[in-house]
Amino acid sequence: MNPHRRKLLITATFIVVGVAAATLLGLKAFQENLLYFYSPSQIAAGEAPLTRSFRAGGLVVEGSVTRDPESLIVQFVLTDTIENITVVYDGILPDLFREGQGIVANGNLQADGKFEAFEVLAKHDENYMPPEVADALTKAGVDMSSGKGHLQQ
Repeated sequence: MNPHRRKLLITATFIVVGVAAATLLGLKAFQENLLYFYSPSQIAAGEAPLTRSFRAGGLVVEGSVTRDPESLIVQFVLTDTIENITVVYDGILPDLFREGQGIVANGNLQADGKFEAFEVLAKHDENYMPPEVADALTKAGVDMSSGKGHLQQ
């Protein structure tokens, strides 16, 4: 083989291998940073992963919010009207967080079945609910036509 062609072949091989390695590393990083959404029913059915972070969303159950007077730890129950999950959050909740409101929490499912949130997101006005939460509540039989969740009779 001609030395010039051999040099071009080696260079092209290194370029292809380098681009492939960079692509694989990029896809791996992207996959690790994805946050999938799960409703309380999906979490209760065991569809949510135990080994990675994900989003959980639903309505905060009235009367379920308890605060630790010694710290910023807040515990509340999240529902899609079919199943409930307990959420534990250590931090300052958003100003718009309240009972009966739709929220999305980012975090991890613990071995005891509680969801440990590292971020809680609340809707920003009376007519908005995160699309994932609205879809999960609609599937659970909640009337979303008014912008707020009301159980269908």
